[in-house]
Amino acid sequence: MAAVSHPALVEFANHFKQPAAPGIEVVDTPWYRITMQPDYPIPGPNSVSWIRCDADDADEVIDEVRAAFALRHLPLMWILDPDTEPADFADRLAAHGVMPEPLAPELAVMVLPADASLNGPMATGLVMHDALADPELFRLADAVNAEAFGDTERGVTPEQVAAQERRRQNQLTARNRRVVLATIDTEPAGSAGLTLYPPAGAIINGGAVREKFRGRGVYRAMVAVRLDMAREAGAPGIAVWGGPMSAPILDKLGFQTVGWRKFYLDPIGG
Repeated sequence: MAAVSHPALVEFANHFKQPAAPGIEVVDTPWYRITMQPDYPIPGPNSVSWIRCDADDADEVIDEVRAAFALRHLPLMWILDPDTEPADFADRLAAHGVMPEPLAPELAVMVLPADASLNGPMATGLVMHDALADPELFRLADAVNAEAFGDTERGVTPEQVAAQERRRQNQLTARNRRVVLATIDTEPAGSAGLTLYPPAGAIINGGAVREKFRGRGVYRAMVAVRLDMAREAGAPGIAVWGGPMSAPILDKLGFQTVGWRKFYLDPIGG
């Protein structure tokens, strides 16, 4: 991994812990940290991370966490980092039938300083929208994200619509959340999220471009607008977990890899 001249940003990227927030429940113990988003019932937002337990207690921890998610009928993603203890925790998960996430088993922890430049050609007809400003814009951004990542449709049933609006309201209440909807000639093309934690840093996530609009600079433009937001908020830069598809693009944009996370999809939840 290349050295990065912003050690505080690297520290933020590698050791930031999601705090509780509107719509986000956190259970913090000496052995693990659970994050639940009941209105966003997909693996990832619903996860356990920062696992630090004795080898003799590993199986008990696994059973305890799985029971908590099963009780809430939520999916579960196990997220391991370089300091996970015990070191063979992945083998312990495998013994319980929990295997690496098939599409993105390992993600790169990446950073881009606020003073970076992301100049590039603007796609014709590209417009950026504040997707939190209006329920319909939020619905469209959510639909783009679901389509791009191959998830089931969201906001279809009355229950999903209600959960979707709760998520929007919760993000507005949190005040540090941003969601961008990119359109080309008024058609939804991409969506992306940002969470601001100045002065420590900012996290970008959920960057997705519909297949028909890929290769036209939409992804770069969404990174650029979020970098501008982070800079204006006083953050020293942005951090992201780059997957197999996004990491090569982020690398070309100047992001540097400073760590990793490994993902294990648990079949017990949902």
